Amino acid sequence: MTKPDDTIRILIPLKVRKKNGRPKILPPANYQPSEDQTQDAHVLRAIGRAWGWRRRMDAGEFATIQELAEAVGLAERHVSRQLRLAYLAPEVLKRLTCGREAPAVSLYDLCFLAGETWQEQVERVFH
Repeated sequence: MTKPDDTIRILIPLKVRKKNGRPKILPPANYQPSEDQTQDAHVLRAIGRAWGWRRRMDAGEFATIQELAEAVGLAERHVSRQLRLAYLAPEVLKRLTCGREAPAVSLYDLCFLAGETWQEQVERVFH
């Protein structure tokens, strides 16, 4: 054991930069994330926001997407597109949120897959 007056220092080579006015910790240039950390934070945030909006609309808090968009301070077109994420296939949602799988399509393209069949969604998102 170490004595109470001993100090252990650990150096972690990280850089702090501002991105969009917020501090962001950047890993070293040679950092390779492990395979279990492939989730895209933007996709997860968008799915969570879409489900929150869907719940609010289902509860009757808003009658139209236009009312919702005005309440959250975003464009109606953006809210309408992002709201589609709440209607993705259960398998797609499970693999994106719990399975830690990265989608093979962009977040923008993911928004337009809700109209496809569930099997087609799984095939297009992950293959």
